Amino acid sequence: MKVLVIGAGNMGLTYAEGMSKSKLLKKKNIMVLDSSEEKLKELDEIAHFDTFKRLEECVPQADIIFIAVKPYHANELFETIKPMVNPEQILISIMAGITIDSMIEQTGLDKIVRAMPNLPAKIGKGLTSYTASKAVSRIELLTVESLLDTTGKSIRVLDENFIDASTGISGSGPAYVFYFMQSMMEAALQMGFSKKVSTVLVSETFTGAIELFNQNNLSPNSWMDRVASKGGTTQAALDSMDDNNVSELIKDAAFAAFDRAVELGKEENYA
Repeated sequence: MKVLVIGAGNMGLTYAEGMSKSKLLKKKNIMVLDSSEEKLKELDEIAHFDTFKRLEECVPQADIIFIAVKPYHANELFETIKPMVNPEQILISIMAGITIDSMIEQTGLDKIVRAMPNLPAKIGKGLTSYTASKAVSRIELLTVESLLDTTGKSIRVLDENFIDASTGISGSGPAYVFYFMQSMMEAALQMGFSKKVSTVLVSETFTGAIELFNQNNLSPNSWMDRVASKGGTTQAALDSMDDNNVSELIKDAAFAAFDRAVELGKEENYA
């Protein structure tokens, strides 16, 4: 099996690296294409994969093609590769907003997988939701899932709408966590802590809280009840968040990302 990754940006390279470290593929069965000479030179020095700059040199060889380019490049890319692909190839897209029907129409391929990863995939802690067209067989889905799992965990969703929804939760979610962390670090600085100490206070707090959550079956609300006591410091903070409608604002942010993912799929040029 040969896998081609088109686009050696953050996520494309993350998948290529993840697959190269797994036992699923030999390194030379992983092909990476990018338009940047500088990027290709950098990848050649790593020597984990075969690198290409011309689509015609690698697309026909691939059994599975990962599309890891920006959505606004989709139209041009699909138009270019359409004459090069064959019906047995599987296309896996990690582009936000681009629908399966659109990819079938533009590439002529029937075997399409649409996936939504997130940034922690870079350290093998990613979460990728995915769904597939009916033409992808059960055995092929197992292969796809195994490839996606090289960067963490994957979850198959049956309805493509949930790919857009997962964009608002897991896809964009790490940025929400970083936003919250940044605000807490700024508060720590204002309280007089050094930048180094502020960073440790916040990062270790998040790490510990996540570990507690993952190692038990309690809900976030249950954990909040365990931390907070009536009239105490934690309750004062939680009351402040409730008074400022923070919970609803976070939900609004998640839905804003979800809505934008839907919009991207409807925009003719995916700009």
